[in-house]
Amino acid sequence: MNDASNQTLSDRLFGFAIPSRDCRGRLVRLDRVLDDILSAHDYAPALKHCLAEALVVATLMGGLLKGEGDQLTLQAQGEGGLASMLVCDYRDGALRGYIEYDREGGADIGASPSLERLFGKGHLAITFEIAATGQRYQGIVPLEGASLGEAVETYFGQSEQVPTRIRTAVSSGPDGCVGGGLLVQHLPEGEEGRERLHARLDHPHWEHVAILADSLRHEELVDRDLPLEDLVWRLYHEEDEVRVVAGSAISKGCRCSEIHFEDVLSRFPKEDRREMANEDGIIVVDCAFCSKEFAIQD
Repeated sequence: MNDASNQTLSDRLFGFAIPSRDCRGRLVRLDRVLDDILSAHDYAPALKHCLAEALVVATLMGGLLKGEGDQLTLQAQGEGGLASMLVCDYRDGALRGYIEYDREGGADIGASPSLERLFGKGHLAITFEIAATGQRYQGIVPLEGASLGEAVETYFGQSEQVPTRIRTAVSSGPDGCVGGGLLVQHLPEGEEGRERLHARLDHPHWEHVAILADSLRHEELVDRDLPLEDLVWRLYHEEDEVRVVAGSAISKGCRCSEIHFEDVLSRFPKEDRREMANEDGIIVVDCAFCSKEFAIQD
């Protein structure tokens, strides 16, 4: 399959719902977008893998948002590990992320370190911002489990009371990095309008959907030639009905600009800006997401 065709199968979000099981799902495969974001910094392989998984998870969660301008931010903070902070956010199909880490400790981290080895003792904060109302919702859970996906499952179970299964896969090779993921959730009282009072992990509808989700293989998620629609068909073709939900094309979404940083700096007192400036009266701002530097005249 040629490169142009591959791009129709990757860097896109695919949604679906199974009405008879009271479940909804999201699938994503990231390809060139992932390489564009990861190339902004010279990450060790383990850090690159961790950030790639976080970007996949952020896209899956961001795909649950419904309104234009709504934003999902995933932030992991730790103490005593290699990484001190990881930030990803998703808004209208635009994705960005980075990790702050100890540059001297990355050489001996290994290929597949645990979350504890990466972050030490930490927490995961997940924030939903709704543009139409200005409302902001945040949940915080311990940064525990074998992966970020497991930590996010804990968030949905504790903060949202929504049984959730997340499966992710990341592969790096000569053709770059590709990551894929599946999110399925049980919403027994519907997506909107009523409290989900009866959500429980042992509900037979949920158990059925979750078991099938667990059958998804790593290589399927990162196969550039395998359409996401085919994955849903493979998992759930025996259901009475599977409704397809239109998804977004995914793009690298760093929103840094000279105008943006000028606006941010204008909120600081004049004395503080003077201390930030160099001898030429220039404040040099480094964007953590894309590594670009902006020279702002004070």
